[in-house]
Amino acid sequence: MKWCVLLFVLSVSVHAQDPKSSVNGLSWMSGCWEVNDGRSVTIERWAKPTENIMIGTSQTIRNGKTVSFEFLRIVNNGEGLTYVALPSGANEPTPFPFLRMSEKEVVFENLKHDFPQRIIYRSEKPDALFARIEGPGKDGSVKGMDIPMKRVKCE
Repeated sequence: MKWCVLLFVLSVSVHAQDPKSSVNGLSWMSGCWEVNDGRSVTIERWAKPTENIMIGTSQTIRNGKTVSFEFLRIVNNGEGLTYVALPSGANEPTPFPFLRMSEKEVVFENLKHDFPQRIIYRSEKPDALFARIEGPGKDGSVKGMDIPMKRVKCE
Protein backbone atom coordinates (compact mmCIF):
# COMPACT_ATOMS: atom_id res chain seq x y z
CA MET A 1 0.00 0.00 0.00
CA LYS A 2 2.86 2.39 0.85
CA TRP A 3 4.31 1.87 -2.64
CA CYS A 4 1.00 2.80 -4.29
CA VAL A 5 0.83 6.06 -2.32
CA LEU A 6 4.48 6.84 -3.14
CA LEU A 7 3.96 6.15 -6.86
CA PHE A 8 0.85 8.35 -6.86
CA VAL A 9 2.70 11.22 -5.16
CA LEU A 10 5.61 10.91 -7.61
CA SER A 11 3.31 10.86 -10.65
CA VAL A 12 1.46 13.95 -9.41
CA SER A 13 4.79 15.75 -8.84
CA VAL A 14 6.07 14.87 -12.30
CA HIS A 15 2.79 15.94 -13.94
CA ALA A 16 2.82 19.29 -12.11
CA GLN A 17 6.18 20.08 -13.68
CA ASP A 18 5.23 18.90 -17.15
CA PRO A 19 5.70 21.91 -19.48
CA LYS A 20 2.47 21.01 -21.29
CA SER A 21 0.47 21.56 -18.11
CA SER A 22 2.12 24.49 -16.30
CA VAL A 23 2.05 28.03 -17.58
CA ASN A 24 4.95 28.86 -15.23
CA GLY A 25 7.34 27.61 -17.92
CA LEU A 26 6.51 30.72 -19.95
CA SER A 27 7.79 33.28 -17.44
CA TRP A 28 10.33 34.45 -20.05
CA MET A 29 7.38 35.99 -21.95
CA SER A 30 6.19 38.17 -19.08
CA GLY A 31 6.65 41.91 -19.35
CA CYS A 32 5.96 44.61 -21.92
CA TRP A 33 7.13 44.33 -25.52
CA GLU A 34 7.02 46.82 -28.38
CA VAL A 35 7.17 46.89 -32.17
CA ASN A 36 7.55 50.31 -33.79
CA ASP A 37 7.52 50.38 -37.60
CA GLY A 38 7.51 54.19 -37.85
CA ARG A 39 3.80 54.34 -38.72
CA SER A 40 2.33 52.53 -35.74
CA VAL A 41 3.38 51.12 -32.39
CA THR A 42 2.18 47.77 -31.08
CA ILE A 43 2.60 47.00 -27.40
CA GLU A 44 2.10 43.47 -26.11
CA ARG A 45 1.86 43.01 -22.34
CA TRP A 46 2.09 39.66 -20.55
CA ALA A 47 1.44 39.39 -16.81
CA LYS A 48 3.54 37.11 -14.63
CA PRO A 49 2.24 33.55 -15.11
CA THR A 50 0.70 31.38 -12.47
CA GLU A 51 0.52 27.60 -12.73
CA ASN A 52 -2.74 27.75 -14.70
CA ILE A 53 -2.96 31.10 -16.56
CA MET A 54 -0.98 33.93 -18.13
CA ILE A 55 -2.96 37.01 -19.16
CA GLY A 56 -1.93 39.33 -21.98
CA THR A 57 -3.08 42.21 -24.15
CA SER A 58 -1.97 43.66 -27.45
CA GLN A 59 -2.66 47.23 -28.55
CA THR A 60 -1.73 48.93 -31.82
CA ILE A 61 -1.60 52.74 -31.84
CA ARG A 62 -1.39 54.98 -34.90
CA ASN A 63 -1.47 58.79 -34.78
CA GLY A 64 -2.32 58.71 -31.09
CA LYS A 65 -5.38 56.43 -31.55
CA THR A 66 -5.85 52.75 -30.82
CA VAL A 67 -6.57 51.07 -34.16
CA SER A 68 -6.70 47.48 -32.91
CA PHE A 69 -6.43 45.51 -29.70
CA GLU A 70 -6.54 41.93 -28.55
CA PHE A 71 -7.18 40.17 -25.26
CA LEU A 72 -4.89 37.16 -24.83
CA ARG A 73 -4.44 34.35 -22.37
CA ILE A 74 -2.53 31.13 -22.10
CA VAL A 75 -4.38 28.65 -19.92
CA ASN A 76 -4.08 25.13 -18.66
CA ASN A 77 -7.47 23.74 -19.63
CA GLY A 78 -6.86 20.36 -17.98
CA GLU A 79 -5.58 18.84 -21.22
CA GLY A 80 -2.49 21.00 -21.64
CA LEU A 81 -1.80 24.60 -22.52
CA THR A 82 -4.02 26.62 -24.86
CA TYR A 83 -3.38 30.10 -26.27
CA VAL A 84 -6.70 31.97 -26.48
CA ALA A 85 -7.01 35.13 -28.58
CA LEU A 86 -9.93 37.57 -28.70
CA PRO A 87 -9.12 40.35 -31.19
CA SER A 88 -11.13 43.56 -31.49
CA GLY A 89 -14.22 42.94 -33.57
CA ALA A 90 -14.34 39.18 -32.90
CA ASN A 91 -17.45 37.68 -31.34
CA GLU A 92 -15.79 34.58 -29.96
CA PRO A 93 -12.26 33.81 -28.74
CA THR A 94 -10.11 31.49 -30.84
CA PRO A 95 -8.20 28.69 -29.07
CA PHE A 96 -4.79 27.51 -30.26
CA PRO A 97 -3.82 24.28 -28.46
CA PHE A 98 -0.23 23.66 -27.39
CA LEU A 99 1.89 21.97 -30.07
CA ARG A 100 5.41 21.97 -28.58
CA MET A 101 7.66 23.80 -26.13
CA SER A 102 11.33 24.07 -25.35
CA GLU A 103 13.08 26.15 -22.70
CA LYS A 104 12.76 29.41 -24.71
CA GLU A 105 10.14 28.67 -27.39
CA VAL A 106 6.46 27.73 -27.46
CA VAL A 107 4.25 26.86 -30.43
CA PHE A 108 0.44 26.77 -30.53
CA GLU A 109 -1.62 25.53 -33.48
CA ASN A 110 -5.25 25.50 -34.65
CA LEU A 111 -5.53 24.05 -38.17
CA LYS A 112 -9.27 24.79 -38.27
CA HIS A 113 -8.69 28.55 -38.07
CA ASP A 114 -8.27 30.56 -41.29
CA PHE A 115 -5.29 32.74 -40.36
CA PRO A 116 -3.19 32.41 -38.41
CA GLN A 117 -3.10 28.68 -37.76
CA ARG A 118 0.17 28.67 -35.85
CA ILE A 119 1.49 31.09 -33.21
CA ILE A 120 5.14 30.95 -32.16
CA TYR A 121 6.91 32.83 -29.36
CA ARG A 122 10.67 32.64 -28.82
CA SER A 123 13.04 34.37 -26.43
CA GLU A 124 16.11 35.35 -28.42
CA LYS A 125 17.80 37.64 -25.86
CA PRO A 126 16.79 38.92 -22.41
CA ASP A 127 15.36 42.10 -23.93
CA ALA A 128 13.93 40.63 -27.14
CA LEU A 129 10.83 38.56 -27.81
CA PHE A 130 10.22 37.11 -31.25
CA ALA A 131 6.71 36.18 -32.34
CA ARG A 132 5.60 34.62 -35.62
CA ILE A 133 2.16 33.85 -36.98
CA GLU A 134 1.70 31.42 -39.86
CA GLY A 135 -1.10 30.06 -42.00
CA PRO A 136 -2.07 29.02 -45.49
CA GLY A 137 -1.53 31.39 -48.39
CA LYS A 138 -3.92 31.65 -51.33
CA ASP A 139 -1.64 29.44 -53.43
CA GLY A 140 -1.43 26.73 -50.75
CA SER A 141 1.97 27.84 -49.49
CA VAL A 142 2.64 28.82 -45.90
CA LYS A 143 2.63 32.57 -45.35
CA GLY A 144 3.84 34.16 -42.18
CA MET A 145 4.53 37.36 -40.37
CA ASP A 146 7.56 37.85 -38.13
CA ILE A 147 7.11 40.16 -35.17
CA PRO A 148 10.41 41.07 -33.47
CA MET A 149 9.69 42.90 -30.22
CA LYS A 150 11.93 44.69 -27.74
CA ARG A 151 11.33 44.94 -24.01
CA VAL A 152 9.97 48.30 -22.85
CA LYS A 153 9.02 49.69 -19.48
CA CYS A 154 5.46 48.76 -18.51
CA GLU A 155 3.37 51.86 -17.94
